[in-house]
Amino acid sequence: MNRAAENALGIYVSIPFCRSKCTYCNFASGVYPASEHARYVERIAEDLAGAVAWAAALGAELPRSVDTVYLGGGTPSLLAPELLLKIFAVIHAEFSVSADAEITMECAPGQLADSMLESMAAAGVNRVSLGVQSFVDSEARASGRLHNRAMVEADMRRLREAGIDNQSVDLIAGLAGQTFASWNESLEALARSGAPHASVYMLEVDEDSRLGREVLKGGTRYRAGLVPNEDAIAQMYERAIERLEMVGLRQYEISNFSRPGFESRHNLRYWQRRPYLGVGLDASSMLRCAPTLAENTKTPRAWGAPDSVLRTTTTDDLMAYLAGTAPVETQWLAPARQHEEAWFLGLRMKAGVSVAVIEQEFGPALAAPAIETAKQLVKDGLLTFDGERMRLTARGRLISNEVFQQFLEPEAAHASHKAPIARA
Repeated sequence: MNRAAENALGIYVSIPFCRSKCTYCNFASGVYPASEHARYVERIAEDLAGAVAWAAALGAELPRSVDTVYLGGGTPSLLAPELLLKIFAVIHAEFSVSADAEITMECAPGQLADSMLESMAAAGVNRVSLGVQSFVDSEARASGRLHNRAMVEADMRRLREAGIDNQSVDLIAGLAGQTFASWNESLEALARSGAPHASVYMLEVDEDSRLGREVLKGGTRYRAGLVPNEDAIAQMYERAIERLEMVGLRQYEISNFSRPGFESRHNLRYWQRRPYLGVGLDASSMLRCAPTLAENTKTPRAWGAPDSVLRTTTTDDLMAYLAGTAPVETQWLAPARQHEEAWFLGLRMKAGVSVAVIEQEFGPALAAPAIETAKQLVKDGLLTFDGERMRLTARGRLISNEVFQQFLEPEAAHASHKAPIARA
């Protein structure tokens, strides 16, 4: 990676609006009146315009050069075209967006108007992530999706005709009523679609979704009793790895697959711990300390320097965000926390973690205990080590959260150790 790419910024814009709330969804999104859209975009514009000053006040550096932009949600394509163009106008006014920047937008199949497609092209969107989740109409309908397979295929054609060939398809293994036969049907449809990128997620059962809550209490709403068990979901995931490999979609991260050169550049920056700015509801940012701060405190600019990495998270309360009254959570990460992240974010990628880079960045004393932990995980069959890099095994990927826990200090083990929402 060249130095310019390493120091460039990625921008994530959260658009939390949906036409319907899917049963499995645990994101900060929902169905809101269209009248709120303009107010929300106005707040987004204010945050983007004030981002440099905001970062400076915190002692952080906000690069002005941008090489990835990602609009996620929610369903960004529900915005009025003029609101989408306003967001990009502010981004270009405040930052220098590289000519070859990856600009991604999430879209819901069947909800992509011609006027929006035209505005996307005008805004420079060159990559689209389609929230398909299932190509089986009955599964999609039961999950709250508003599309069918024909709509998906039609939208993929329309996008290609508009010059957007870089398309990603999301699938979920473990939807209510899903069987091995229906899962294979979705995989075959994906394989035939020609999409150069896919994301395959295993259903998360937790209190943050309607379906998850129903499963946990043993209820029957949302067909909760028809959710496949963990072993079945794991087998579906393994089948996806096998089938997608056959059509050239190679796994490069736990949930992500692509043809060579079509990896999600924006999502890679999360796992590679490169700077990004998140604006909007429930958005995360990660920035370095400002050079002047580093000079004043005699702190080297290495990632492992004391308190040299800032993480922030915005509120998930829409009304509070619109009112501008909700504080942003901020935390400067000490070297020990940065070191933990280097392991569990790096291990998400198929490329794994370079032991030499870890030792160089954090020093042998801090790295040594984690390296010993990793060696034990190799003996347990959860990691491999080729003398240079540690990587998850197939079994390790299935229980990756348990593997990552081994690299956390006891006092941090209760905290979330997932990357910020990384969609492709």
